[in-house]
Amino acid sequence: MEPWQAFVLGVIEGITEYLPVSSTGHLVVAQRLMGIGIGADKVAADAFAISIQGGAILAVLGLYFRRILRIVMGLFGKDPEGLRLGISLVVAFLPAVMVALVVGDAIKEKLFNMPSVIAAWIVGGIAILLVCAWRKRQPAKGGGKELMELTWKMALVIGLLQCVAMWPGTSRSLMTIVGGMLVGLSLKSAVEFSFLLGVMTLGAATAKDTLEYGPLMLKTFGPLNLTVGFLASFVFAALAVKWLVNYLQKHGMEGFGWYRIAIGLVVLGMLGAGWVHP
Repeated sequence: MEPWQAFVLGVIEGITEYLPVSSTGHLVVAQRLMGIGIGADKVAADAFAISIQGGAILAVLGLYFRRILRIVMGLFGKDPEGLRLGISLVVAFLPAVMVALVVGDAIKEKLFNMPSVIAAWIVGGIAILLVCAWRKRQPAKGGGKELMELTWKMALVIGLLQCVAMWPGTSRSLMTIVGGMLVGLSLKSAVEFSFLLGVMTLGAATAKDTLEYGPLMLKTFGPLNLTVGFLASFVFAALAVKWLVNYLQKHGMEGFGWYRIAIGLVVLGMLGAGWVHP
């Protein structure tokens, strides 16, 4: 891997991590096109893609510092609403942990391939269009509940839906945002909860792979490439998060549904033409 390739992967990770389009799917395609992660380097490349998520996590920590501070204050009994939000995040986080412990390795072994990613892209795109159509038919209720109105039961539903995103190409952001909308959150609150939950979920995955495969990644790609990927992920995630909130409030999610279907079909064509490795 060259530094420019690490930069490209970091940019892709940062831009797509919090968008409902699947950062994993985009990274897998980019790696295949650049000839990275094929053969003996696959384990190191998969771990690299997960480890550079740390930059995206750091970006959200900075942008939502005040919200996270309220959660911390709640743990010390100084902010009841912050404590309730913290409990909701833990409740939403636990299902993914349990599923990962049971079938996480099997998912990596069986589903980290292009046909699985393409299928998830297209199905996820259709799901977005269906949910948006369903929302439009619902009677107006003031735009939905605010984040601090979230209950632990609502959070549990979001957490269970997040487990579906372990299928590569599905998108954790997609499942958590849609989950938030389905339980009655406003779109803005669903997006914000998705960001905060991502800090926990992505943080756990990043820590696990970095500890387990850190020496292998350093040996295969070197510290410079890891640093470049991390920093690019941080900068572009911060930009993407700010853009996403504004975009969704003005345009909704339909555009991402059509995008997912389109990219799924494009990559399917590339796979059929032999331009990307399965």
